[in-house]
Amino acid sequence: MTERLYQGVPGIEETIPSSRTAIAREHDPDALHEECGVAAIYTHPEAARQVYLMLYALQHRGQESAGIATADGHHLSNIKGMGLVADIFTEEVLQKLPGNLAIGHTRYSTTGDSALLNAQPIRVESTKGLIAIAHNGNLVNLGTIRAKLERAGAFFQTTSDSEIIVQLIAHSNATTLVDAIADSLSQVDGAFSVVMMTRDRIFAARDPRGFRPLSMGRIVGEDGAPDVFVFASETCAFDLLRAEYVRDVEPGELVMVSPDGITSRKYSTGVPQTSCIFEHVYFARPDSRIFGRWVQESREKMGRQLARESGVPADLVVPVPDSGVTAALGYAAESGIPFNFGLIRNHYVGRTFIEPEQRVRDFGVKLKLNPVRNLLAGKRIVLVDDSIIRGTTSRKIIRMVRSAGAKEVHLRISCPPTTSPCFYGVDTPRKKDLIAANNTIDEICSFIEADSLAYLSLDGMLEACGGQPMFCTACYTGNYPTDWVDVDEILPAMAEI
Repeated sequence: MTERLYQGVPGIEETIPSSRTAIAREHDPDALHEECGVAAIYTHPEAARQVYLMLYALQHRGQESAGIATADGHHLSNIKGMGLVADIFTEEVLQKLPGNLAIGHTRYSTTGDSALLNAQPIRVESTKGLIAIAHNGNLVNLGTIRAKLERAGAFFQTTSDSEIIVQLIAHSNATTLVDAIADSLSQVDGAFSVVMMTRDRIFAARDPRGFRPLSMGRIVGEDGAPDVFVFASETCAFDLLRAEYVRDVEPGELVMVSPDGITSRKYSTGVPQTSCIFEHVYFARPDSRIFGRWVQESREKMGRQLARESGVPADLVVPVPDSGVTAALGYAAESGIPFNFGLIRNHYVGRTFIEPEQRVRDFGVKLKLNPVRNLLAGKRIVLVDDSIIRGTTSRKIIRMVRSAGAKEVHLRISCPPTTSPCFYGVDTPRKKDLIAANNTIDEICSFIEADSLAYLSLDGMLEACGGQPMFCTACYTGNYPTDWVDVDEILPAMAEI
């Protein structure tokens, strides 16, 4: 059944459930899940379709829900639903999104319920006008700010921390919208890359520490037409639009695109940059430029450094697809050991599937991965992956490789041991559930049933990513760059997801 809000009035908001037979998060207890992806475009005659294409490119950042909001100078329309971008935005749906401005969002929840009401963009009518927002990240002082706003009379439509930014704008004493946005962003702490839209303007901003990526691009106007400006979580979203990368939105910067052109202001200065290094390790697509550096280059260098630090005699380097592929290529190039795809991934596994009545051991992993027996049989295998979280999936994969006839299996991880949860927009388990927080490397090796196990060192990872002191490494070190204002509020929220 489709729930429709404001139906029949200009500037609709609709929420559409997925066409899938079941709505359920794919529960992989040994995976770090993507956070969210945001996109925006200013003055394109097919704005909704352009954002739809960008969300397609950003689908790896969230498969739980998606939404697009558009504006035509007078009205603001918003359609969102549970499921994948292609499930929600059919041709019929896209025709309901008129306007030459648009923002979009694809979501994996890290705070707030996994529910339709928390799908984004979130649209709020306020004293500052109608505003839509799409947010990637997590706020760490959400409880304090929310309580303050509720005392001031704010009424929240969702349980998402993203709505707090819009409510702060609505309750700001600033006289102009841009000042109100700057004022609201200066009050929240944590990770946020946001795009916002009014009836005739687009805004883009990053938190002062620059935890999450956000880039600006441009589609050069033809035959005297003005340039079109786009924003996205990753630069790979620009390519299908033939948009050229201009620059990153800087940490602590607020960019506004309006009929008067582009303006920029710093709403916060003097805070050290601590961008999430896991964007380079795992989250971002290899064909994206993140924090000024190509992800492909970082991951290949991680693999090379891993081979230098923990080389082992072997016959074949095999990646755990897809995230381990680039690091495995680097490992093979540095070590001189041949590379091949000894595990094949099934890309057509959905969120729900029917298991056989007779229980098959490690069924979920076997459904997604299948060994190439003629490559693995009798070989000493170096298996390269991006991380180990709980260890259960790694053990299943190693068993699978052994069952295909591998003589030895040596697991190599292209980042340091994950010992602490993330509170900045990454879905990680609590510390008690992280295998590396509670076991030695030898104990982990025994648990996953590998012949040997080695991780990339922290210094090696930083060097592979440019060697600059600009990254947050809290998930490896436990050294968090923000003060914990509302840790008691955040932990229960994360426990629910």
